[in-house]
Amino acid sequence: MDLGIRGRTAVVAASTGGLGRAVAEALAAEGAAVVVAGRRGDLAEEIAAGLPEAVGVQADLTAPDGPRELIEAARAAYGDPDILVLNGPGPKPGRAVDLDGAGTDLGWAVDSLLLAQQRLVAQVLPGMRERGWGRILAVGSSGVAEPLAGLVLSNAGRAALAAYLKTLAAEVARDGVTVNLLLPGRIATDRVAQLDAARAEREQRPVADVTADSRAAIPAGRYGTPEEFAAAAAFLCSAPASYVTGTALRCDGGLVRSL
Repeated sequence: MDLGIRGRTAVVAASTGGLGRAVAEALAAEGAAVVVAGRRGDLAEEIAAGLPEAVGVQADLTAPDGPRELIEAARAAYGDPDILVLNGPGPKPGRAVDLDGAGTDLGWAVDSLLLAQQRLVAQVLPGMRERGWGRILAVGSSGVAEPLAGLVLSNAGRAALAAYLKTLAAEVARDGVTVNLLLPGRIATDRVAQLDAARAEREQRPVADVTADSRAAIPAGRYGTPEEFAAAAAFLCSAPASYVTGTALRCDGGLVRSL
């Protein structure tokens, strides 16, 4: 399938590792000019150097001017972005009952997983609407569909982002801009390995046993690969996906049992 994004400009947030990097690589393979972004500018530049058409940009999206500076760098390199992939850091594990009364941790989750992403959208949306073409895709979590035990910060922040994006999708659909979420389940990334290790420590069990239990709970019987996730992301950013908007697609091997 020709995804129809050759020559398009894509900004992929938090793309120096994990799922973000895999998505950046998939879009670049389809002919998009990709802006690789991350807190480590040297690593972003190194990754970009290995892609067909890409630049690396140092970006701290939680800083007040971080989203604006990233999009300005993208414009300087390739012009107005056509594709924006929202991605953010995975908050530390934690239980709802353990949140402090000041809401410090919860505030951080909202700042990084909702407000920073909204600021990015605000930078690119006017241009997308004016041109009549745009793709906004958020890397979410299966916790949006089914909140995950021990991940209250991720559950809350990503659910808030999902509500914002669902509202936005209906408002810009007539302008040729699609807005979607892609929800990973257990994908073999460093983040998932860290979560498995944290659970093993919490339960005083070997990591191998925790991982085996996780695999057993997935109908596919295995963790997914970043490349499998990125392939789904590339489709949602494509021209053929023009009638797919306002949806949350799960890439989880059947982990979440609801439709």
